[in-house]
Amino acid sequence: MPLHLTLDGQKHSIEIVRRKPHLVLRVDGRTHEILEWSDEPVGSITIDGDATAIARALVDEGGRETCFVRVAGRTLEVVLTDPREESAGHDATRDEIHAPMPGAIVSVHKLVGEQVTRGETVVTIESMKLQTALAAPRDGRLIDVLKKSGESFDKDELLARLEPMDEA
Repeated sequence: MPLHLTLDGQKHSIEIVRRKPHLVLRVDGRTHEILEWSDEPVGSITIDGDATAIARALVDEGGRETCFVRVAGRTLEVVLTDPREESAGHDATRDEIHAPMPGAIVSVHKLVGEQVTRGETVVTIESMKLQTALAAPRDGRLIDVLKKSGESFDKDELLARLEPMDEA
């Protein structure tokens, strides 16, 4: 399943083709071989034979971690998302929280009308004895919670809805 990478506001599809002996990625349909890279904040990456110096920083913005990468004199914001998380309500462009799998509500952490911040837990669910916190996809006001503690739901079922802060 491809991942979604947003680089300075432009969305790309990334799929891991192979991990060994070198990482091979398919980005927007084009295949690239990652020959060398560093997990250090400052290092280099070699893509398709071209080595480039990079610097990386993680910034915590009120519970939301953002990655910035400096390449060739440009600083780029990098957001990597898993489409499964997006369907669970973690995509910042959505105002709904959907169930990522069938299960039951363990607890509802916010009341309708309350303000929430991006990344703040709205509901905790349980599926196959695993508890998962579902977070607000953006800052906003909770306008609807469709299930109560103990109630069951199906995969992709709408669990909660918010209204963006600029409309609240």
